Amino acid sequence: MSYRDSKLKVFSGNSNRALAEEIARHIGVSLGDAEISTFSDGEIQVRLNESVRGADVFVIQSTSYPVNDHLMEMLVMIDALKRASAGRINVVMPYYGYARQDRKARARDPITAKLVANLIETAGADRVIAMDLHAMQIQGFFDIPVDHLLGIPILAAYFREKGLDDVVVVSPDHGGVTRARRLADRLGAPIAIIDKRRPEPNVAQVMNIVGQVEGRTAILIDDIIDTAGTITLGAEALLKAGAKAVYASGTHAVLSGPAIERLRSSPIREIVVTNTIHVPEEKRLSNLVILSVAPLIAEAIVRVHEQLSVSRLFD
Repeated sequence: MSYRDSKLKVFSGNSNRALAEEIARHIGVSLGDAEISTFSDGEIQVRLNESVRGADVFVIQSTSYPVNDHLMEMLVMIDALKRASAGRINVVMPYYGYARQDRKARARDPITAKLVANLIETAGADRVIAMDLHAMQIQGFFDIPVDHLLGIPILAAYFREKGLDDVVVVSPDHGGVTRARRLADRLGAPIAIIDKRRPEPNVAQVMNIVGQVEGRTAILIDDIIDTAGTITLGAEALLKAGAKAVYASGTHAVLSGPAIERLRSSPIREIVVTNTIHVPEEKRLSNLVILSVAPLIAEAIVRVHEQLSVSRLFD
């Protein structure tokens, strides 16, 4: 398959090249010829080895670990494309790093998610395509168009195919209720909520469960699985409350710090994530299922290029 319009070009940073190649295959184009290298002092250099003059360019880069390196790669590539007279620069961020710093939780806190939005715009981006932003209001941090893609349909399709009985969809906190409701609606299941208190960052303390989970198969849903403390404590609480099995799901598999050890020793039957972030081989547990977002992002890119509705993808 070959995409008919030569003005559509797809470039990739180093954060998740495998995903970028898969997206390009789905569109029917080759990845743009660019080199991203690092000088001995750590400075990033980008070289574009093909013309982008007048082109509709899509730069695919997740700002995942190492977050600052991947963010800087993206900014330098945007600047290179702008100076090379690209017609339009679209930044495709399967995972938006710093998204959890989206408000002032305490006095003198920065709002780093907004700062990152400012940097992307100032570098020269004309549009952003992001997936499952931690907070919907991040779209408003930009003064350029933002297309927000949802991972729930991909996760829902997987769980529907499994044909699980007596499902209850569980939000690990109050903030994720809307997300849980979206998955529950697609699965025709009720929801439950884990009411927890977080005494300090990355430390979650489960308090009680709101909703009926006894005798049911529980599906925990979150946008990000980071240190896995929330999800593993939640799974233990659900089993204590009488759930017959627990599955965990999330769009972004950050899996930092003690995450793998916690998940390895947890009673969770399956951890279902997507490939918005590259998961290295050493973190691929036997019960970790990775679903691809490439077909969805490829379709969104084609729709943006052809001036078609992106929201229709989720109708």
